[in-house]
Amino acid sequence: MTAPPVIEMRGVAKTYSGPPEVTALRPHDLCVAHGDYLAVVGPSGSGKSTWLNLVGLLDRPTGGEYVLDGVPTSTLRDDRRAALRATRIGFVFQAFHVLPSRTAVENVMLGMLYQGTDRRTRRDTALSALERVGLAGRAEAMSRQLSGGELQRVAIARALVAGPSLLLCDEPTGNLDGAASDRVLALLEEVHADGQTVVVVTHDREVAARAGRLIIVRDGVVSEAGRIAP
Repeated sequence: MTAPPVIEMRGVAKTYSGPPEVTALRPHDLCVAHGDYLAVVGPSGSGKSTWLNLVGLLDRPTGGEYVLDGVPTSTLRDDRRAALRATRIGFVFQAFHVLPSRTAVENVMLGMLYQGTDRRTRRDTALSALERVGLAGRAEAMSRQLSGGELQRVAIARALVAGPSLLLCDEPTGNLDGAASDRVLALLEEVHADGQTVVVVTHDREVAARAGRLIIVRDGVVSEAGRIAP
C-alpha cells in the first residue's frame, strides 16, 4: 500500500475576523510526498508565516482540510493536535530555542519527552543524534558555550531525534554567518538524502535554490514554481 502524503492541503484557507476581515491565505491545494524537499518563499506580509503556522499545527485553517501523514487535523481536539505535532513534526527555528542552562545532549533529549522512554534510552538516542549532526564531541558542552552554527545543529538533532515525518524549518540560517549556513544547509541535504521530508521557509534565494521544489506565497496566494537560480 502506498504511504499517504506527509502534507495534503485541500482548499486550505485562513481568514482573520475583523473588522475589517483579513484574508491571510486564499484556498489552495498542496501535496507533499515522503522524501520531498520544499522551499517556501515570499515577501513579508505575504501569508508565509500563516502558512507555516497551519502546517506546523500551531493554528487552524478557517476553510478546507489539512491532512498530516494521513490524519485529518482540522477538527482534532487541541490535545490530539499537540500530540500529533510532537510526534510527527520536528521544528527548527531561526532563534534556535535551545535552553542555555542545559547541555547539548540534554537539549536533544527534550525532543523525546512524548515517547515515554526511560532516561538512559533517551540519552543514548540523543548522543547518536548529536553524532549524526557532527557534534559528538560537544555533547556535554553547555549551550552558552556553543557557536551559532553548533546551536542550530543541536536544534536539528533535537528536531530529528523522535523520528518525525516532517522537518519544518523556519529561516534556519537567518542568524548564521556564511560558513555556518553552508554547514547547516549541507546537513539538511544529508538528512533529506536519507529520506527525511524537509520544508524550509526562507527569505534567502540561495537557501531556496537548494531545494527540490519551490512554493511561492504572495498576497495570500500559494503557488508552485520551478527551481530558482541563487
